[in-house]
Amino acid sequence: MHYELRTIPGCPNTGPALDLFRAALKDENIDPDLVKVLQVTSEAEAVALTFRGSPTFMAAGKDLFPSAADPGISCRVYQTSDGLSGLPSGESLRSALQASVRANGAESAT
Repeated sequence: MHYELRTIPGCPNTGPALDLFRAALKDENIDPDLVKVLQVTSEAEAVALTFRGSPTFMAAGKDLFPSAADPGISCRVYQTSDGLSGLPSGESLRSALQASVRANGAESAT
């Protein structure tokens, strides 16, 4: 399965999001080096990718946190137990990964 972190240039959450994604993958016995980073640099690219803000966590070409927000170059927020945050909780990311693996098969689990 393909894992991708989509961000915008200058996003302060890129580093922490990549660390969180890799940790969640490792917790699920998936090689954390499978995650790739894609910087979305234009509104046209954001629309073409249906990019709903930075950071966006993707698995098998699908947003792990589906959103109805309009595509565009923007920051993204996630609902956590502490309120809105620039990152999802580790628990919610692991749950989303588990659901994606169930839906798409475990071909990249080790």
